[in-house]
Formats: sequence, C-alpha cells, structure tokens
Amino acid sequence: MNIPITDFPRVVIIGAGFGGVSLVNDLEKKPFQVVMLDKRNYHTFQPLLYQVSTSGLEPDSIAYPIRKLLKKNKNAYFRMADVEHIDSVKQLIHTNIGEITYDYLVIATGSKTNFFGNKSVEDNAIWMKTIPQALNLRSLILENFEEATITEDPERRKALLNFVIAGAGPTGVELSGAIAELRKNVIPKDYQDIDPKDIHIHLIEGMDKVLPPMSAKSSKNAQKYLEELGVEIHLNTFVESYDDHIVKTSNEALSFPTETFIWSAGVTGAAIEGLKSGALMEKENRYNVNTLNQVEGYETVFAIGDIALMISEEYPKGHPMVAQPAIQQGAHLAKNLLRTINNQSLEPFEYFDKGTMATIGRNKAVVDLGKIQFGGAFAWFVWMFVHLWFLVGFRNRIVTFFNWTYSYINYDRAARLIVRPFKAEKLKSPD
Repeated sequence: MNIPITDFPRVVIIGAGFGGVSLVNDLEKKPFQVVMLDKRNYHTFQPLLYQVSTSGLEPDSIAYPIRKLLKKNKNAYFRMADVEHIDSVKQLIHTNIGEITYDYLVIATGSKTNFFGNKSVEDNAIWMKTIPQALNLRSLILENFEEATITEDPERRKALLNFVIAGAGPTGVELSGAIAELRKNVIPKDYQDIDPKDIHIHLIEGMDKVLPPMSAKSSKNAQKYLEELGVEIHLNTFVESYDDHIVKTSNEALSFPTETFIWSAGVTGAAIEGLKSGALMEKENRYNVNTLNQVEGYETVFAIGDIALMISEEYPKGHPMVAQPAIQQGAHLAKNLLRTINNQSLEPFEYFDKGTMATIGRNKAVVDLGKIQFGGAFAWFVWMFVHLWFLVGFRNRIVTFFNWTYSYINYDRAARLIVRPFKAEKLKSPD
C-alpha cells in the first residue's frame, strides 16, 4: 500500500463513519502512524441522506473528503480499499489493493441494511445507506412523477404515485415527512397535470407506534405531525413480500401497488471475516466488546460505533446504533491508545446519552432529552442546529444552512434533478 515504515505504532482504522472520524481527529499530532481504510474517499453524514433522496440537499453538502480530514496530520494516511479479511495471528489486513500490518486495529465499519431474510424485498426494494443509493432514490421519485404525467393506464399511474416505506424509525419517519412536503409544496408548481390528492404515502411499522426507540410522548407527536401531512400510517403490520410492484403485508386486507418501495426497517452490523468465532455475536452481526472497546479475545483489536456490541446493565442490547455512541467511543479510544503506549491503565467507556430527535417536516420535529420531551417548531430549530453543528466541514455547514433557509422561505427544494436515470439492475450497489 506504499505506507512508509515508521518507529511509531501503527493504528489501522477500518471505516470513515462517525466513529472512525472521531478517532482519527483525536489522534492528530499524537505519536502514532494512522492508516484509514474505506471503500469510498469521503465521510458521509448519514442522518441527512434522506434530504438528498428527496431533493432537499445536494450530496456534496453531506460528504467530506477523507484526505482533507487527515491533511494536518503528517503521520496519517488514507487508502481507498475494500477490506476482505483480517488475519489476527499475523496482525495483517487483506484488501483488494494489497495487505497491511497493524499494531492496533480499530474496526469502525458501521452497519448495513437488514432485510431479515426477506429475499423479495432485498432483490426488489430500494434502500438508502449510501450517497449513491440516495441519488438512486431521488431519481426514482422524480422519474415516477414524470412517467405519471404521460401514462394513460390508471393502474400504472396509481402505482407510480404510491410511495410505500417500511419501518417507522427516524429514517422512515423523516422520509415520509419529506415526501409529503414534496407533494404539498413542489407538485402543485412543477406538475400541474398531477393532482396532489392522487399521491399516497404509506408508512408501515411492525410495532404499535412510530419511532419505537423514542418516548411515548414524542411518538404520539410524530404520528400526529405525519397525519397532518397526510401520511397514511399502518401499525402492527409487517411486510411479507414485494414482487411485481405489489407490497403484500401481514394484514391480508392491506396490499399496495407501488413502483417506489423504500426499505428502512432495520440495520445490522457490517462485520469483516477473520476474527475468532466468539468475537462476533452472530444474531446482531456485531463484535462483542468489553468496556475498553476491545473485541472479545483480543488486546490490540478494537471495535467502535454500530459494529460494537458493549452489553451492560443499562444497555442489555448494547448502545443504540446512532452517531453519538460512535463519536464518543472514538474520542475515548484515542485517549486509551495514548495510555497504552504510556504504560498507563486503560479507562472504561461510559456513554453519555445526549438525547434523540427526529424531524417530520417544516416546523415539525420531536426531541427526547432524558426526562424532557418536546415537539413542534422549537424542536425543529433544535434539530437543525444540532445537525449543522455535527456536519463535518465549515463549507458543508454554510451550504446546508443556505439550502435550508432558501427552502424555508420559498417552500422549495432546489435539488430536484435527474442527473442519472435510475436503473436498479445497474446502479443499486450493496451497502
């Protein structure tokens, strides 16, 4: 990989998500050689992917070049590589561009879409974990509107204007709200030959409430906001299959003809082959780690973020698979790595829950901060501030803020471009 030989211990970080970026930032100017591996050359701010897919933002607003993150650290290197296998005995990583040894290995590969074994959904639905997939969804939505204006078949028109989303977690809720706002604010201006009343948005959830991880109050408020926007919610309902543009559910009376079926019903860890069988919790597909983020059975192999399963009395199912645990674990691990080379005892990780939030639409959001829950316009402004704060890069913050301000004033979404027509068999790529 053309990485220089050094006297510094080498830390190899696999993955440039929130955990990897947090760690590499905190290792800046520390006595380590840092090598970051990722199959893309940019960090993605995943919480705003849904805005790319619904024409609210351009992808460069939520992406940041990895090499730019590392430019201040003379001992940090990036290689765009797909990691294939870990040889923990030789402390060697095999990738599609070659091999690299490590002194300390940090797995920060995050999560991938979980289809729960439903092959028809995996083969035919569209999902949204990467920027290319978000762009695919954007094109698909806009192409379906274009086709709906010219088709003379009423059944096909119905399928083109039916949007079905499986999973009422934050992604599903935010997508539903964003598409509903497209229907309300953009369709009447751009598509005079489509009646907004003909566009239906169905949100399917297997549990008895939307936003299951959040408080009962926030869930109730979110459902109220979605219904005010005209989203049709189907609780206690599971998707059985999606074939021939028909979504069939566990409720025999409910099936939906649609050419836009979006799967946001769950994620699972994006593990890498090679570690001992006991290191990986197969059901969750996450690495079993101790309070130091060390993978079970290893002293020099760590896992952080979504891929790490740190079970405790407070978190019997591990920490939530969201950005904050990854960010905090990355920063904490940087301190522990420094303690390691200074022969100091390592300190256990303690997660500080900074709350959960989701936006449903203009002036509509919900926020849980411990025992405090609130919703509405104030929650929406809090949501905007927090997301702007955690975006990587000053330019991205300015561009995103400008886009949001423009959209708020003009009730518009400027990025409704079909840059590349969507061809599922060619463009959809694995997570």
